[in-house]
Amino acid sequence: MSKFIEPSVSIAHNNNQPNYTVLTQLKTKKNKKGKKRWVALTIILVLGLGTFTAFTYSPWPSAMFFRVVFDYAGNKGNNELAVFVPKGIEKVSDVCYDQNSQDAVLDLYYAPTEVKAKGKLPLIVWVHGGAWISGDKSHLENYARILAGKGFIVAAVNYSLAPKYHYPLPVEQVNQALAFLTKHANAYSINSAALFMAGDSAGSHIIAQVANCITEESYAELMNIEPAIQPTQLKGLLLHCGAYNAEVIDMQGDFKNFLTTVLWSYSGQENFKTHPEFKSASVVNYVTKNFPPSFISAGNDDPLLSQSQEMAQALRNQQVVVDILFFPTDYTPKLPHEYQFNLTTEAAKKALHQSVVFMQNQLESPQ
Repeated sequence: MSKFIEPSVSIAHNNNQPNYTVLTQLKTKKNKKGKKRWVALTIILVLGLGTFTAFTYSPWPSAMFFRVVFDYAGNKGNNELAVFVPKGIEKVSDVCYDQNSQDAVLDLYYAPTEVKAKGKLPLIVWVHGGAWISGDKSHLENYARILAGKGFIVAAVNYSLAPKYHYPLPVEQVNQALAFLTKHANAYSINSAALFMAGDSAGSHIIAQVANCITEESYAELMNIEPAIQPTQLKGLLLHCGAYNAEVIDMQGDFKNFLTTVLWSYSGQENFKTHPEFKSASVVNYVTKNFPPSFISAGNDDPLLSQSQEMAQALRNQQVVVDILFFPTDYTPKLPHEYQFNLTTEAAKKALHQSVVFMQNQLESPQ
């Protein structure tokens, strides 16, 4: 007797009948694929919503993105300056100027031949840029070596970055760096009666505030900062591509998202533009005739050019000695933000030369 063959087991001899096992397996696979698609879509939606929420309610995600971009550019720019560095420049690395902060470190650059010949040298304290959210003293290394070759000791200073730390901590830290350097002036062959401060971008903003604290008592009281040095010790400032007035920044233009990120990060306030504690950051509104002599420059394609121009005019209105280096609007090649670090251009070479001459003139000028 022949055995009964279930259709679900085999229908190999009947090509016109469906294979129920195969159909069931296909249907199961389709269901699994469908579930996987829904799971993937759900994950994407959740991540997208989380990202949107993070970028909307916190400056952290955007700040970290910009930090990566700026730090890459800073390292690249520093490396490209290596060919311009003179021989014989020594470095003292990672000098701590405040035991209470791991960020409070600086590097010193000097030419031993200059120290041997002159004993003590004038000091340039350079504060790096990076929109208050990025940057490092290492980005200044080769430019600092170049300046050291001109007969200066150069201190490249680190400070605590936003959004983890907020205004006015970097201003306070740079003041502490000045206190440390003048206290240990003999150990580092520094002429503490001949000090300059220099900065680029955010660094210019920070040193402008520190300088105003040193030279204007009412501003020091407003900032609750006790100046580390006397006004007569501070011979001048180098202000490159800085921002000095948060109140007039265009928050609707092409840089809206970037400006919102960095100012929210630095101030610690989403409503930074109207927050009373951030008002003092607009240092251009507080300068007086006591402000130090200043060299001010920015490129003709720098989004912050108008800020440098406003600062220069405000100082001139106060009869402060100001040496400017701006360029015609049709100057080519166009000079971007931080143009002064690209020494392959004639404009950057001119900025270096003019700033050094400015400092030499201030050293010779009677106070």
